[in-house]
Amino acid sequence: MAEPSCTVSHPSKRSLRGLDWFVFFVADVQTGFGPFVAVYLTAEKWTQVDIGLVLTAAGLVGLVGQIPGGALLDAARSERFVAAIAVGLISVSALAYALWPIFPVVLAAACLHAAASCVLGPAIVAISLGLVGPAGIGERLGRNARFASIGAGLTAGVMGVVGYLVSTSAVFFVTAALLIPVWLALRTIAPREIDPEQAHGNAPMKRKPDEGQAELRAPTDLRRLLLRSPLLIFGGCILLFHLANAAMLPLMGSVLTTRLSDWATVLIAACMVGPQLIVAIFSPWVGRQAQRWGRRPLLIAGFTFLPIRGVLFATVSDPYLLVAVQLLDGLTASVFSVLIPLTIADLTRGTGRFNLTQGMVGTMTGIGASLSPTLAGYVTDSYDSSIAFLCLAAVAAVGLTVVSFLMPETRPPPQSPQ
Repeated sequence: MAEPSCTVSHPSKRSLRGLDWFVFFVADVQTGFGPFVAVYLTAEKWTQVDIGLVLTAAGLVGLVGQIPGGALLDAARSERFVAAIAVGLISVSALAYALWPIFPVVLAAACLHAAASCVLGPAIVAISLGLVGPAGIGERLGRNARFASIGAGLTAGVMGVVGYLVSTSAVFFVTAALLIPVWLALRTIAPREIDPEQAHGNAPMKRKPDEGQAELRAPTDLRRLLLRSPLLIFGGCILLFHLANAAMLPLMGSVLTTRLSDWATVLIAACMVGPQLIVAIFSPWVGRQAQRWGRRPLLIAGFTFLPIRGVLFATVSDPYLLVAVQLLDGLTASVFSVLIPLTIADLTRGTGRFNLTQGMVGTMTGIGASLSPTLAGYVTDSYDSSIAFLCLAAVAAVGLTVVSFLMPETRPPPQSPQ
């Protein structure tokens, strides 16, 4: 069976602008959690053991829930409705944090937030694919990454000020209140413009000549999908990427604290904000070039920055230069924030399993990110931080080698004339 050619969708400017703001405000909501949870619970006199248990439980739910979340999206007929419910659940969890900071409630809220996030991120990508179609998804994902980066960067500053001037619990009230602009933005995306089959990565619908009705193709058998070698190679590469990447910034933060303790907090903030600016600037460009050059050259470039960053962290001693080196993370994030969902869309064209595959790759991401701090911590304790950075760089080099020699180009052929 021939692969379906890319279809061109023409959503309204109102829907596209609504998606921009939806992505922006969702990033705002998600920023209200993260480091603020540990700060808030510490201020509430929680022990580090209890905080760790809550964060670990949420991490496990986030890891286990990726595949079921993707399957739920593929079964749903409205990604827009699923996204609205997920945001509502996240806002409920934020209110629970603020109103009842006791262990059972916070544990349940953390798990609820993690489960809803397993659905929300893939839902945004699915809505994007349903709106613009395969032909426009590269540039759309770049635009999503820009608005998410701007939202996260601005909100981190606002939440910090709110936490300082009001209280740490106020951060979660603000997060819950953001539900309103999120839902308003989502309402501006016209549901009739979201093609549900495109959103699932399904094959184009056939028309019955006698009835003139659409006949849906059954989704590809899951076993057949899992045995596709490009998908297995890509999932392995993503695991290696996060195994190398996740521990680099925390480990570098520890290095900065030992070398320049008075300025460590400010420098770490710069390490977080700087890459976000890079992502906001370059992500749309990455999306456009992925349509012109193909996916593979950009994947190779994104992987190349990671071992270079690890080697520089291992050899550079000046704390301020370390902050400059961290900007390479922005270039890598610009590539992977666009190329991961875009490559999944390529590999699942015509299968009806796009969202489930997003969940599978998300699980690989979680495994790599979970193991990375343990690997870096063990090597640091056994040797030193420079050896740990070189070890992470070596893992990244393995991923670069696999992408360079085994990963095929996945860009679909140009649309054939009708």
